[in-house]
Amino acid sequence: MVPGVGAGVENEGGLEIRLLGPLEVRRGGAELELPASRKVQALLAYLALAPRPVTRAHLVELFWDVPDDPKGELRWCLSKLRRLVDAPQRKRVETEGERVRLELSACAVDALEILHATQEGVETLDAARLAALAQSFAGDFLEGLELDCGPEFQSWLGAQRRRLRGCHAAVLEELAKRAAGADPSAYLEKWLELAPFDRRAHAALLAALARHGRIDEGEEHLARAERLFEAEGLDRAPLREAWRGARAAQEIVRSAESARADERPGAPRRASVAVMPFAAPGESGAPGGPSAGLAQDVISRLAKLRSLFVIGRGTVFALHERGVAPEEAGRMLDVDYVVSGSLARKGRRLSVHVELAEARSARIVWSEVFDRESDDAFAVIEEIGNRIVASVAHEIEAAESARAVLRPPSSLDAWEAHHRGLWHMYRFNSADNAQAQRFFARALELDPTFSRAYAGLSFTHFQNAFLDWAERAPEIERAYAAASQGLLADDRDPAAHWAMGRALWLRGSHPQSLVELERTVDLSPNFALGHYTLSFVHSQSGDANAAVEFSDHSRALSPFDPLLFAMLGARAMGLARLGRFAEAAESGAQAAARPNAHAHVVAIGAYTLALAGRLGEARAHLATIRRSRPGYGIEDFLTAMHFTEDADALFRKAARSTEG
Repeated sequence: MVPGVGAGVENEGGLEIRLLGPLEVRRGGAELELPASRKVQALLAYLALAPRPVTRAHLVELFWDVPDDPKGELRWCLSKLRRLVDAPQRKRVETEGERVRLELSACAVDALEILHATQEGVETLDAARLAALAQSFAGDFLEGLELDCGPEFQSWLGAQRRRLRGCHAAVLEELAKRAAGADPSAYLEKWLELAPFDRRAHAALLAALARHGRIDEGEEHLARAERLFEAEGLDRAPLREAWRGARAAQEIVRSAESARADERPGAPRRASVAVMPFAAPGESGAPGGPSAGLAQDVISRLAKLRSLFVIGRGTVFALHERGVAPEEAGRMLDVDYVVSGSLARKGRRLSVHVELAEARSARIVWSEVFDRESDDAFAVIEEIGNRIVASVAHEIEAAESARAVLRPPSSLDAWEAHHRGLWHMYRFNSADNAQAQRFFARALELDPTFSRAYAGLSFTHFQNAFLDWAERAPEIERAYAAASQGLLADDRDPAAHWAMGRALWLRGSHPQSLVELERTVDLSPNFALGHYTLSFVHSQSGDANAAVEFSDHSRALSPFDPLLFAMLGARAMGLARLGRFAEAAESGAQAAARPNAHAHVVAIGAYTLALAGRLGEARAHLATIRRSRPGYGIEDFLTAMHFTEDADALFRKAARSTEG
């Protein structure tokens, strides 16, 4: 057993399954004889990595084409598997009805150890565990085990091999970083074996060679690497720039970061993402197929958000055609995140599995499976594409914000300061809002052209005015001024138009507000906050039916959005104006129950519940508000909102009914 991996299991006489390299199963340190059937071996590996119980039907579909008795063959394989891994005191192959699982408590599985560790983040692991993980890579996943199965198993096997190679590279990169004064060449050379086109691996090796005065070796490595990149049609200029930087660092120690000839100090940064074409077993691969169409749509829609640097279609499709796996492509392109997945169609059912991963750590940030039934595949793909784009943008924003929170404020660049501001902004309280303002202001000091930071700053002033945290009139003008600066910085950023739409609403310019908000969703149909704010404005003084529709669409695009409470609140107000009081009360109650709901949203819940005759619940909500805002009443609520006269009268009636 690898030291530190599955520690303590052997002392219990436990089971150890080694999937990295040729398959091995050990009990108490003694190697067990494997069943001769390669399908039994593959079944063991599949069940070991399955995150939840698997149906028999799925296993039959995965491992057998059309045998005479597929369920009988599966039963036979499971019986062989029981003989291998079960013990008198512990049954590991568990079946319940149509579901099968492998019970792995007190069992060491090397691949699972690797996947769990990288999901935690390799940077959080101590040196001993990192070294143990590196040693556990005895070879490729299920090395030498090839089966003549259908395309789904082959796709799964290839995906696991690529993912674990990515994990191996992440471990080696972290070990090389921590080598400090020691020579990291052994880690770097192994890293390059796994990812020969990873520019950062070449740059790290060149830097190590320069640091140790091995200039001739550095020149030789550079020449080999340039020939390798040139043969593959890849840009070799970054390699030479990295070598120049490494040499310059030895001559002038503090100038390493500014050595790249064409890089401007302090240049604005955005998170970068590559969207790889989706694997599609059985699809011809011809241009215009569903999988290619989905990837192209996600690329173009993400680019329209303008908050991310998105690698162009031509590059990722060219890498895909050359057989470059998503994990390797992410490292070759030196991006922060990679989107990949698979698409399968069976009759009317379309299934899309999508994954967002950090390119360098191999950590899965987000994963989802979309299953839809329809005769119109392209309509379904458009719907799924919308969800993917909104989810990817939201998850990257959340990951970048979480990372920025952990860094010392003085070390943040403009991008990080902006995301630190977002983290505070979405706490929805006065103290955090003030902190958010400071971080947005810092981002703009570092990059005065950063339109998203202006949008964030405008929103903090909006909150001050809307929630009575500061004098209303000056804050309204500050919200408008910041939004105006954002539009000057980037007139095509949907967030800039969103900020202006909110500021104009605060000013009472509702028609102009709607024009800006409609421009937001024209620029980026997947910008969920644009759809929500259209719902918010329409819910009070516009088309109430449109308010409900925009709210539903915003929630479909971003079902876990920090502003979900507001999306539900706008829906509740629109439904109340339509006289659909029971539905309004349900949405209002859901909005008020969200953990970050502020006083006005809880009031929406209270008043819509009152309109539906649920007075006890309505009064309980008002009591909740008054614990933090004594004396809060209908005038506070109506001052914040901009209702039509009939809607104003409706909510006043609701408030009176709670006073009895």
